[in-house]
Amino acid sequence: MRAKIAELNQFAFCSLTALLLLATYGCSSQSKTATVKKIPAGSEFSGYLSNYANLKPNPKFERTLSYVTEDPAKNIHRYVAIIVEPVAVYVATDADEKAIPERGRAALAEYFQQAITNAVADAFPIVQDKGPLVLRLRSAIIGVDSGVKISEEQRRLNPGEALERPISLGKVGIEVELVDSETGDQIASAVDRQNLGDGALIGSATFSREERFRAATDAFDGWAFRIREFLNAAHELSSEEIARVEATNQPYGADSDSK
Repeated sequence: MRAKIAELNQFAFCSLTALLLLATYGCSSQSKTATVKKIPAGSEFSGYLSNYANLKPNPKFERTLSYVTEDPAKNIHRYVAIIVEPVAVYVATDADEKAIPERGRAALAEYFQQAITNAVADAFPIVQDKGPLVLRLRSAIIGVDSGVKISEEQRRLNPGEALERPISLGKVGIEVELVDSETGDQIASAVDRQNLGDGALIGSATFSREERFRAATDAFDGWAFRIREFLNAAHELSSEEIARVEATNQPYGADSDSK
């Protein structure tokens, strides 16, 4: 009898523990749910970047504002690795964020992060942890909106993980910055605005594998390529830096011969 009571008590304890764990997990999951980010009304920028004050038109890239630090102590040439952070998504100021499905936002953010990673991986080793001479690449997709609700018939004709409403990228832009992973100092930044038109839509959570959404994947691939081009341009030595490098490239023994 005592053994039976002990068994019941143990069962009750385990059940209570499980309920407490589920309650705790439920609360923590709710607290970690990402809130929808929205561009502030009347604002030119989203507010995602750590600093916008130094942005200027970039003559090498159409419809792009950019900044690269001139502080030699924070020169991009000094860095040896990069962290590619998860991509943030901001909906348009006048968009109904409830009409933009979360799984659609997640799909486009994941696709863009992978496109960026592929674009910069051969310039800097990709790492996960901050440290000396490690950059953090932060990026955001700005101005996402919802399209016209898809009918049930259209959803049947287009198999796959169809969204109730497509995500429109027609007026989307990107904001990106490189910051020192330890200090948070901004090393370089860019805001790129491209009018993609009405054809750039995402109507499925598997849009990257569906040809009818090729305009969307081409847009993200193109932005990733422009980020790499911007990184290359920021990496270029100035004429003063080239002169300093050339001044140090003397033939072996030249100093001793001159003495």
